[in-house]
Amino acid sequence: MASTNKPENDDLQYFLALALAPKIGPAVFKAILAYAGSPKRFFELPKGKVSKTPSVGPKLLELRNQEQKLLAKAESIIEQSTKQGFSILTSLHPDFPQRLKLQEDGPVVLFSKGKANLNFERTVGIVGTRSATSYGKDVTKRIVEQLLPYQPAIISGLAYGIDIEAHRVALNFGLPTVAVLGSPIDHIYPGIHRSTAEALQETGALMSEYPPGSKMVPGNFPARNRIIAGLSDALIVVEAAKKGGALITAEIAYSYNKEVFAVPGNLQSQYSEGCNHLIQKMKANIFTGPYDIAQALFWPEPGEKKQEKPNLDLSNRSPEEKMILSLLQELKEVDIDKLSLETEIGLGNLASILLSLEFEGIVKSLPGKKYKLLH
Repeated sequence: MASTNKPENDDLQYFLALALAPKIGPAVFKAILAYAGSPKRFFELPKGKVSKTPSVGPKLLELRNQEQKLLAKAESIIEQSTKQGFSILTSLHPDFPQRLKLQEDGPVVLFSKGKANLNFERTVGIVGTRSATSYGKDVTKRIVEQLLPYQPAIISGLAYGIDIEAHRVALNFGLPTVAVLGSPIDHIYPGIHRSTAEALQETGALMSEYPPGSKMVPGNFPARNRIIAGLSDALIVVEAAKKGGALITAEIAYSYNKEVFAVPGNLQSQYSEGCNHLIQKMKANIFTGPYDIAQALFWPEPGEKKQEKPNLDLSNRSPEEKMILSLLQELKEVDIDKLSLETEIGLGNLASILLSLEFEGIVKSLPGKKYKLLH
């Protein structure tokens, strides 16, 4: 699905020149884009106006003096991507994953290779320790097999252990799977997983925010976990030690208000400590089967017609209830502190109203003092 014609090459070149420039992260890039209107316009604005751009300091003004150098680098990336068959998807491209546009820290440009449309109807992320046990591998296989009737795309990171098992099992069962790399798009890491990386491109995709020819930096691997979390409607942690990439991904998914699940494990197993900890701290629900995910995400049973959520009648509600329910309708999930801040209802009174709504079966409490609307 190689494509570099939207936006046109001139615009794409400027987009890459700015997006991949030193010290320009997603947040700064988005601030520049919102103020200037386009990356090219950023280089054309008078110096005085550029200095007023939010998040742009004196050091970033120096980028304007490097315009030709940055454009030459961008042109090289476009040429390498075209030659090697990589798609360049900017956040303005129609094929860019819509789920990632909802993230404040989401990437603004992605490099990918594969035949899949990255805007899948359903996605499930599966992550875990690199030192997967036979129990963890068996559970991963069972999870993917049980999810088969729902036909989600499986998202993971191509790493050793649970990640690669999730990709391989998805391929075996004919589900599309996306591997989010922490390495440049032209550098499969670890190399031993190259055959899987090539196979999954038939129905899924490889994806990286790092262009071909760039250096592989250790810090890129924790950073890519936010993309795995962002692409996943629900994230399942199969096995995890107290520390590691899987827990980072779970924490990020939790911060994004994603549905996070953890497979409980043996209290004496170090590779179940992370999962058990997530459950204990109410940052993950216990995963007992695919119905847990289907219920949380309002997936219909296989073969059933999808039921749309009915509009909630607020006509007979108190002013406080109307504010609470309207906010819950607007947002997928909200924690009680944000509800209190947005509605200006005291925490004590708010907790009482939420409890009453929960008794009515309208609102459901979630781990982490969060709430969501059931109807």
